[in-house]
Amino acid sequence: MYPGATNTLVDVPGLQVGHADLEGEGALSGTTVVLPGPEGAVAGVDVRGGGPGTRETDALDPRTLVERIHAVVLTGGSAYGLAAASGVADALGAAGRGFPVGRGPGEVVPVVPAAVVFDLGRGGRFAARPTAETGAQALAACTDAPPAQGVVGAGRGTVVGGLKGGVGSASSVLSDGTVVAALVVANAAGSAVDPATGELWAARHLHPGDVEPPALPADRTALLAALREAAAPPTLNTTIGVVATDAGLSVAQCAKLAAVGQSGLARAVRPAHGMTDGDTFFGLATTGRAAPDLAAVQELLTAGADCVTRAVAHAVLAARSVETPAGHWRAYRDLVG
Repeated sequence: MYPGATNTLVDVPGLQVGHADLEGEGALSGTTVVLPGPEGAVAGVDVRGGGPGTRETDALDPRTLVERIHAVVLTGGSAYGLAAASGVADALGAAGRGFPVGRGPGEVVPVVPAAVVFDLGRGGRFAARPTAETGAQALAACTDAPPAQGVVGAGRGTVVGGLKGGVGSASSVLSDGTVVAALVVANAAGSAVDPATGELWAARHLHPGDVEPPALPADRTALLAALREAAAPPTLNTTIGVVATDAGLSVAQCAKLAAVGQSGLARAVRPAHGMTDGDTFFGLATTGRAAPDLAAVQELLTAGADCVTRAVAHAVLAARSVETPAGHWRAYRDLVG
């Protein structure tokens, strides 16, 4: 396996990504939208942890009517931020994109599953959170250009083990040309850093072509002390993301792809899936390629988990330090020096 052309989610043909940052005094939040083509994408979901915030995840059960979704919304704002998905659904419906429910060409209902991270108050104002307008802005910003990473979109107010989190992405091209990729909003109660060494847990899983972690100092005493200080006290969090492929997967297989994304998260963050995390991953298939056989599915799932691990590393490495009236969150790169 090797990274795709941009090493991001848009290496999967047909997918676009858009970010919207919440503006205004005391705001540190935003929304990220993943947009498939007009026909949508086959989708599944996997939800873990004690505090999830989601919308329309039940519709992705393989036993339900829905086979394709029309966008995925990843957003800050905790449960309040789910309003961003309404803005995306309204805009898609106005454009005639959605599940047909009537006789007319515009009589559709877009299926827009969403998941949230907890970032309330981190900018200094608790009421500053994404709205339907934020979601519509993120949808309008969708493009197939490589998405920005770090402190942007749904990653604006994120924290990972006390350090600044953000948005990260990674991709892999398999032996038969199939593309697998992930986009992650890293916001975990657990740490992305080994407290004994100062290294990223995900560092050993990075591929050639990935962003390289900074070199650690020979004497790590000060670094390890700073990491311990940053890790306390734990906060409310949740990591969310999308794992996608151009393979012809079923709804059930997409749910499995989402599930192995959670395994990839557990390699990059320790601990994962706790009571203050509501870790949620969506699995998407644009179905531009044929249905894979068993061996190809196994390779695809392995790559999906790896992409999530690498995407978390990219999120942490792309993050910058942020200081607001509510707190000071230092970036990993700044701690290493």
